[in-house]
Amino acid sequence: MRFVSYVILGLFALVYLGPLMMLVITSLKTMPEFMKSATALPSGLHFQNFIDAWQRANFLRYMTNTLLYTVSATVAYVVMAVFVAFPISRGYVKGASWLLTLYVIALFLPVALIPQFQLMLSLGLYNNPFGYVMLFLVNPIGIVILVNYIKTLPIELDEAAAMDGCGYFRFVTSIVFPLIQPAIATIAVLHAIGIWNELILPTIYLTNKDYYPITRGMIVFQGVYGSDWPTLAAAVLIMTLPMLLLFLVLQRYIVSGLTAGAVKG
Repeated sequence: MRFVSYVILGLFALVYLGPLMMLVITSLKTMPEFMKSATALPSGLHFQNFIDAWQRANFLRYMTNTLLYTVSATVAYVVMAVFVAFPISRGYVKGASWLLTLYVIALFLPVALIPQFQLMLSLGLYNNPFGYVMLFLVNPIGIVILVNYIKTLPIELDEAAAMDGCGYFRFVTSIVFPLIQPAIATIAVLHAIGIWNELILPTIYLTNKDYYPITRGMIVFQGVYGSDWPTLAAAVLIMTLPMLLLFLVLQRYIVSGLTAGAVKG
């Protein structure tokens, strides 16, 4: 029975990792090798594809833009989400349960692109990096995870802090933030990956090439070098590397943050 379980898990892993392995294999081939056999192993490690992709795709500018968008939007979102989720989880605001229900409902609502676009134009934020970052300051799933995770903290902490004269801002920053690190890591990774991989919003709201994130830049690169599959595969791997490193660094927090934030309360 255990052997059958391992076989099934191995098949699932193969299905999941198969496309990634093909991407790695393709990125290490020369163009003649790829044209000869797209699925065969490379005869050698052709790392020149990564150098060519970095130079041709203007990765330095696109990566810098994407890092600025991702880091600034994620930090701002996490801070605001904690300050919103804490009073809802404790019931310190009227209708806290209804507010949480609204956030849950928002998970299933489509993005209102047309009103959003009109609002961005009215505020003068179209084709503006600051306006683009503001698009990512709302994410209902993070509020839901944080609310349910904060409910696991003993309310006696609030009472002890109030008796000691600890203010709300200081209590949240000094006590709540350190105690909910798994939940913060979870929503930070989910939010950062969403921003890093976003393609529709930069296509709509950013028309200046100097403001392009990496996903929008990849469209330009693919349009010029779309027939050079090894170099294109290397470019895709370069694009995914930062988020992979972020996940590996914070993975020990993610499972505990998701499970506690999903089933508690």
